[in-house]
Amino acid sequence: MRKLKLQMQITVDGFVARPNGELDWMTWNWDDGLKAHVNELHKPVDTILLGRKMTDGFISYWSGIIENPQDESYEIGKKMMDTEKIVFTGTLTESDWKNTRLATGDLSEEIAEIKDQTGGDIIVYGGTGFVSSLINGDLIDEYHFFINPVAIGKGLTIFGALDDKRDLKLVESKAFDCGVVVMRYQPTR
Repeated sequence: MRKLKLQMQITVDGFVARPNGELDWMTWNWDDGLKAHVNELHKPVDTILLGRKMTDGFISYWSGIIENPQDESYEIGKKMMDTEKIVFTGTLTESDWKNTRLATGDLSEEIAEIKDQTGGDIIVYGGTGFVSSLINGDLIDEYHFFINPVAIGKGLTIFGALDDKRDLKLVESKAFDCGVVVMRYQPTR
């Protein structure tokens, strides 16, 4: 069965965005070690899951990156654009995005079907609502938290809607020169 991985930027006080969704707190001066780590994380990935609200920004950002082959993010941008994307939506009926299809059914059933297919790992990028739904459904197999060296005091969290506690096992922890610490957890099931 394929693994579903969550990669999420997070503050040291557990927020993934400011109250209105602002992301101005993120560390973007990544060192070469963190960039290499992200490339390694994505090597076995052949499917990206996105929530509807995240999709426009995600695709337009990475489309812009691959227009410039000299951009230092070109290789990961090409991977993002060439990889199959599945957008979970209750409002769209078709997609004009390259390598993208829509999932409109029950979240747990759709994820189970995707995991049962032949292929590599699956990675999810999404906003708080979509990611919270995946967490509540116990659908994530690995959590990759990119802990940024900042506290913002209040904001949006992916764990705020938990219906019960979730036990996680620390599998790996890596600190990088830019100040970001990557923590990889697996759920204890």
